[in-house]
Amino acid sequence: MRILLFGATGMVGQGVLRECLLAPDVDEVVAIGRTPSGASHPKLKDLVQADLFDYRAVEDRLGGFDACFFCIGVTSFRMDEATYTHLTYDMTLAAASTLARLNPAMSFVYVSGAGADSSESGKIMWARVRGRTENTLARLPFKRVHAIRPGAIRPMHGARSRTRAYRMLYPLMAPLFPLFRALMPHAVATTETVGRALLELARHGYPKTVLETRDIEEVARRAN
Repeated sequence: MRILLFGATGMVGQGVLRECLLAPDVDEVVAIGRTPSGASHPKLKDLVQADLFDYRAVEDRLGGFDACFFCIGVTSFRMDEATYTHLTYDMTLAAASTLARLNPAMSFVYVSGAGADSSESGKIMWARVRGRTENTLARLPFKRVHAIRPGAIRPMHGARSRTRAYRMLYPLMAPLFPLFRALMPHAVATTETVGRALLELARHGYPKTVLETRDIEEVARRAN
């Protein structure tokens, strides 16, 4: 498989990239973003793209992919709805609409979040925007589209958040993850589980378009 990965420098993207590079059926991973991924591997190529809302200058390099994993996400903390919509909905759809035209046989998997609002009409701003993004992606002419909604995510194998507050928080929470797992077995995923699930969705799909943490775990087990 040839995979296009957005968000390889983020915590989730780092975990997804690791699983992609380990997978024997993955021939190439192109990490696209404003900065290089920072990783080095024979399968990996970086495509630095300063403008993540306009891909006309690099369209000749965006064809022939089997899957796209979109792992870019921003926090809505202290952000108004217009700005959050631009950085979430507009950014995702700018990439997805271009790729749907260039790669109609592609599987597109979007990393959303637990609580996303498919009705697009709830009171929580970020959930409405995420739900709208999921719904619009599902209407694009890809081979298949999935959105995954992980809740809490435990970083594995050295994956680190780019957000300073999260980098400080995760080491403090690490001893508590087993307890969270025991009390809420389907509320905590890992970067490893997410990466394996995305690969399996690209390979074989899943009956559900939107996957919660329980579904993510089930799909990841199929990849083992």
